[in-house]
Amino acid sequence: MRVLNFLLLSCMFTGVTLAQEIVDHNSMLMDHGGGHMMDMGGGMVMGQNLDTLPGGCDKIAATKEITVRAGHKYAEPFPGRMFAFDVQEYQFEPCTKLTVNFINEDNIRHQWMMHGLPGYLYPKGMFHLEVTGPGKISGTLILPPGDKTYLVHCDLAQHMEKGMKGQLKVGKGSGDLPSIPGVTEFVIQDNYEDAIPEEIVVPDTPAASTKEVSKSVPNDSWISGVMVVGLAVGFLAATLLARKFKGMAATEVINYIVGLLKTIVDYIISLISGLVKKGASSKT
Repeated sequence: MRVLNFLLLSCMFTGVTLAQEIVDHNSMLMDHGGGHMMDMGGGMVMGQNLDTLPGGCDKIAATKEITVRAGHKYAEPFPGRMFAFDVQEYQFEPCTKLTVNFINEDNIRHQWMMHGLPGYLYPKGMFHLEVTGPGKISGTLILPPGDKTYLVHCDLAQHMEKGMKGQLKVGKGSGDLPSIPGVTEFVIQDNYEDAIPEEIVVPDTPAASTKEVSKSVPNDSWISGVMVVGLAVGFLAATLLARKFKGMAATEVINYIVGLLKTIVDYIISLISGLVKKGASSKT
């Protein structure tokens, strides 16, 4: 019995250990052409370029390789962040052939995406590595010529906003990007002070101020009275008009309404004209 229990515990421990291991997806990738490879286990490479030089590159200037780790634990140095890469900034000379080994250490999906690459060489101007769950995947690209700063990030919802982003400078770069953890200030910095309500202080004011406050408050009873009167007038007018229009054809109803409106407008104009003439005569 003890031997059986030992064997069961050993199998459970082995299963847990294997589940936590980093899976290498490179041996399982299927090439779909155009630098696009993927497997059934959640690994993906898009925009891989092993040998085509970007315009302006006469030759490969250097061959470099980096390992990028992604996970929740790398966000710990950045308060308010949830996910991060282990390194937030890279710099290489133009026309470098760069291999990126991307390791996801979380039990969820993460990406390492680079934007702004030449569209004629990289579909949608993008180089993309992706792993679902703990795993490793590698991809290669050739950096363009010139001095430029490129965004690298995880494109899953809220992963970049919560800290999983960085910048890659080619040559001297073209400046720093905003909100790079540990590199540049956040454009919209989390602020938890607003969540704490301030103490409400009621000033000790004389009774006269109460009257001033009451004047500024709308009179709800007056508003209600106006609404009631308006509804009553509208109901009465609707009843009278319904009796008036009874038996009329549609064209007759329209002609009657147009004539009524014209009469009202003429009356208002004559009233205003009389008031103007009266005002002018009083001045003279």
